[in-house]
Amino acid sequence: MNKSLISSSLIAAFALVACDNRPPAVVNVPTPAPAPAPGPAGPAGPQGEPGKPGGTNVIVAPPAPASAASN
Repeated sequence: MNKSLISSSLIAAFALVACDNRPPAVVNVPTPAPAPAPGPAGPAGPQGEPGKPGGTNVIVAPPAPASAASN
């Protein structure tokens, strides 16, 4: 008697679940916008002056003085 009561309650529960006729939920996911493609290249800009032959000047600045707070 005890096993038949448990069995019948399980069968009834599974039967109710199997008869669920609700339509599935539909979720619309927005798609990302396509990335813009680069356009054609523009006209070339003006050319600079040609380099001049000669030595290279190097300017060396003295180090900054240490502040009193860092001592």
